[in-house]
Amino acid sequence: MQEILVNVDKQRNKTIVVVENGRLVEKYQENDGAERLEGNIYIGKVQNVLLGMQAAFVDIGKEKNTFIHIRDVMPKASNETGNKNEPLNKYNIKDYIRTEMPILVQVKKDSTSKKGARVSTHMNISGRYIVLMPNSEFITVSKKIEDIKEKNRLLNIVKPIVPKGYGIIIRTSAEGKNETEIKEDLDKLIKKWQNILEKYNNLKKQKTFIPKIIYKNQGIIEKLILDLVDKELTRIIANDETTYAEIEKDIKNMQLDSDIKLELKKGETVLDIYDLETQLEKADNRKVWLKCGGFITIDKTEALTAIDVNSGKYVGTKDLAKTIFTVNKEATVEIAKQVRLRDIGGIIIIDYIDMENKDDKEKILKELEENLKKDRSKTQVIGFTPLDLLEMTRKHMWSND
Repeated sequence: MQEILVNVDKQRNKTIVVVENGRLVEKYQENDGAERLEGNIYIGKVQNVLLGMQAAFVDIGKEKNTFIHIRDVMPKASNETGNKNEPLNKYNIKDYIRTEMPILVQVKKDSTSKKGARVSTHMNISGRYIVLMPNSEFITVSKKIEDIKEKNRLLNIVKPIVPKGYGIIIRTSAEGKNETEIKEDLDKLIKKWQNILEKYNNLKKQKTFIPKIIYKNQGIIEKLILDLVDKELTRIIANDETTYAEIEKDIKNMQLDSDIKLELKKGETVLDIYDLETQLEKADNRKVWLKCGGFITIDKTEALTAIDVNSGKYVGTKDLAKTIFTVNKEATVEIAKQVRLRDIGGIIIIDYIDMENKDDKEKILKELEENLKKDRSKTQVIGFTPLDLLEMTRKHMWSND
């Protein structure tokens, strides 16, 4: 059983949490007045082209110009190319972009205090069952769907109905769905894209156009509902009337065939349910204790997140290798929980207690991969480096910065 709880404080800041059987598994913060750009689509104006970097700066109407690289404008891979792009040195950005030209871009990475946002001409728009990729002809299935028969069934459904010039990713939520359900989702997304194109074409005809937003990406609550509606989402609770009304409207617009209960707990915190305040407090701690007595520390830097595993109070048995493996295995389960809970994105380096046995390392890798299957975000376990550090990556679900 899954629930979404939305708590709005006096400053209008929102804490959004996902709870599974009473346990906190995801948390997000949406501060009043904070603007999130990722996923939005803009008509921008190229400010200057940097031939030496094969990149350009694009004005989208924000304080900082955005950055676009040649790989974000070159033709995208397709089924015919085996999802492989040509080498970058075969392309030159001046063949695609010139100063002052209008350009349709989507924000792929939000701006920070030091850098502007990263944008791309390669769009993707998420629906309930599929992700639409205009100007691409690559069709694939989420790696989280492991059953080969189901993968082939879904591919056989979508290949005949996807128009030329579009690519799609079949989402995990499409598992078990029929052609009618998937086609309805596809049609909605294509219509949405056609509306975006129409706005863009009308704006760029103007002699002087102002960079502006054309499409606003779904908010975190709407995204969570879409992601979880097919995964035992039973209830949504909000403590604020305005937020409650917005969620009610979103659910109606989504036309969901679901029995989700929407409740208003007016004027009260919803974080006292399941003792969530205590769970949230622990979720912000640098040090996380393990049941065995060991612990992990989580340190986030601008470049990466470092997670260190320590034996702590655990003395274990006389067998040192077994003691180390016990702590590392328990840490692995907790690490998978924490990266999801904290929505850690980017490069993640895990410094396990040194293991001499190669089989133990392999078991830890498999344990991590297995536990990460519960995470809806895209993750990749790369493996142990020559320095015996485990390297993995994760795409954040929602930027909390």
